[in-house]
Amino acid sequence: MSDESLVLQAQGLRKTYTSGPQSVTVWQDVDLDVRAGETLAIVGASGSGKTTLLNALGGLDSLDAGKVMLSGESVHELKEAARTRLRNRDIGFVYQFHHLLPEFSALENVMLPLLLGGQARAESEGRAKELLAQLGLGERVNHKPAELSGGERQRTAIARALVNRPKLVLMDEPTGNLDQSTAAQVEEAMLELTSTVDTAFIIVTHDSALASRMHRVLELKNQTLSAV
Repeated sequence: MSDESLVLQAQGLRKTYTSGPQSVTVWQDVDLDVRAGETLAIVGASGSGKTTLLNALGGLDSLDAGKVMLSGESVHELKEAARTRLRNRDIGFVYQFHHLLPEFSALENVMLPLLLGGQARAESEGRAKELLAQLGLGERVNHKPAELSGGERQRTAIARALVNRPKLVLMDEPTGNLDQSTAAQVEEAMLELTSTVDTAFIIVTHDSALASRMHRVLELKNQTLSAV
């Protein structure tokens, strides 16, 4: 990629599901450039393929055509082990459900990606505490997920996604399981944090208020992705 600010570049993406003689194209001819520090929302009706697209961008779902470039590498042309290393190093994921490990504290959950990457425990703990404090969880670091509220669990998941300082964070309905007031609190903390890092964010959401606060909003409709 010639543009050094480009974090992700997708060209000509197509996804088709085949069942017997029937073939259904979910989306096609998807092109997308995402730059460092940019926030981007993908909106669209349920069943339009937003989550499938997000997973394809992160190398979790296959493509029928096209190419996704991340850190100068073609994600889908890598062997599985290399693709996994790329994801662990350069991509953070946040889902509608937090997927925290119940037996670990908030601090331990956030530290885990660093420890698995071979970073020293003291350094990992310092980085995790710093992020949790930025997200308003400085007093909750030793609490396990069952002792945290829904909003606190989701903020912990966001901290875990960012702890490796990834180039890109992919979020799938990050506030979808929260009530309106809690969702607003999580969104505020999340957006405040995005303003302090150079990470790019792609967020799939049904929340029009959250989408409107992103730098760009794209809609997946009639099998195509286009600007709103």
